[in-house]
Amino acid sequence: MDFQFLQLEQNQQVATVWLNRPELHNAFNPQVIEELHQCFQYLNTREDIRVVILAGRGKSFSAGADLNWMKFAGQASKAENEADALKLAKMLQSLAMLKQPTIARVQGIAFGGGMGLASACDMCVASTDAKFATSEVRLGLAPSTISPYVIRAIGARQASRYFLTAERISAEKAQAISLVHEIAPPDQLDQKVDEIIQALLLGGPEAQAASKQLIQMVNQSVLTEELLVQTAQHIAHVRQGTEAKNGLTAFLTKQSPAWIKTVE
Repeated sequence: MDFQFLQLEQNQQVATVWLNRPELHNAFNPQVIEELHQCFQYLNTREDIRVVILAGRGKSFSAGADLNWMKFAGQASKAENEADALKLAKMLQSLAMLKQPTIARVQGIAFGGGMGLASACDMCVASTDAKFATSEVRLGLAPSTISPYVIRAIGARQASRYFLTAERISAEKAQAISLVHEIAPPDQLDQKVDEIIQALLLGGPEAQAASKQLIQMVNQSVLTEELLVQTAQHIAHVRQGTEAKNGLTAFLTKQSPAWIKTVE
């Protein structure tokens, strides 16, 4: 696929989506949002892609929304404004709902929508120089469309502080509040990402997609009889799949399962 503001690279079973507006710290506008949405929808159809990395070219992961665009959107009609915001919300949803495991590779700043992108990924690996912020209130705005993903990552209690103060969050603090899974020096960032990739490639792709669905189903659900039945039905369906049968047989016979590719 050809993009103006993105670069899509594939290395065997791993796809990397590069935000490519480094001169503007990878801030996004309607064109970037549309390209990201199209890219995520495309990747969701690819059976040969096992892992998706989201990264930013240049010094920053993403500064979030382009402020000129936000100002223009604020001057539009209510209907136009809502339609514009919904496109951003749907793009974030398409990232969060990807069947493949997703990793945000964060360096420099990840502010506003950039923090939303990092939160919408399944995992986040950050450089020690990374800084995060939900900076919207300092612009008279609210972190509305990113809120489901940021609150999922850090919880309502931490959001109560950072949504309201817009303080900058260091990589170490981000790890402490569960926004970031791993941190590494800048020259070791890709090595740390690769460690997680190698762990992911040991899992079954269908099982990982099913596990992502399971998390969405169980997260913040009340432990009711209905939920117990749903989780029982979920594992029963997974167990009957070809991949599960292959994985269990491979384990019992001390062989590699079919989804692990050997390098020749």
